[in-house]
Amino acid sequence: MSESFTPKNTRPRTTAAGFRFALVVSRFNSFITERLLAGALDALKAAGASADHIEVVRVPGSFEIPLTAKKLASGGNADAVIAVGCVLRGETSHFDYIASEVARGVQLAQLDTGVPIIFCVLTCDTLEQAIDRAGLKGGNKGHEAGVAAVEMANLARQLRAAGSAPPSERASKPRRRSRS
Repeated sequence: MSESFTPKNTRPRTTAAGFRFALVVSRFNSFITERLLAGALDALKAAGASADHIEVVRVPGSFEIPLTAKKLASGGNADAVIAVGCVLRGETSHFDYIASEVARGVQLAQLDTGVPIIFCVLTCDTLEQAIDRAGLKGGNKGHEAGVAAVEMANLARQLRAAGSAPPSERASKPRRRSRS
């Protein structure tokens, strides 16, 4: 007898209604980050997000994004955070340090808080590459980040409701002791 192999398949909903979003936006390279922000806001609006459930927080540069994103995520006022920045390669190794640490900081912030933080920090070799990714040729990565934020906010809620909370959330719940 052959049994059907059908694993449980969880797909996130794509509506933003009832969710709260925060966007952390770097002012450095604002020519690019403002385009990314506009794309993200367009995606949130198209998914049904309410303007009064969206907070935009501006920071000086990309290096300041992780701390701010973590504070927003841990504050309980956001179901998802979008980190928006742009780091362009220059003539020194500064690019490598900033790009690496911003990515690492954002990842740690979302793991520490259990709140999805969408990485929309462009790390490009040239201004032309950044312009292309901010809406000229390759679509708008900010829009993609907005769509991802909606999906991840929904997925996080669905997993919590199903009792499949991420390990960081499970660790904070008291565990039953076995009697041995």
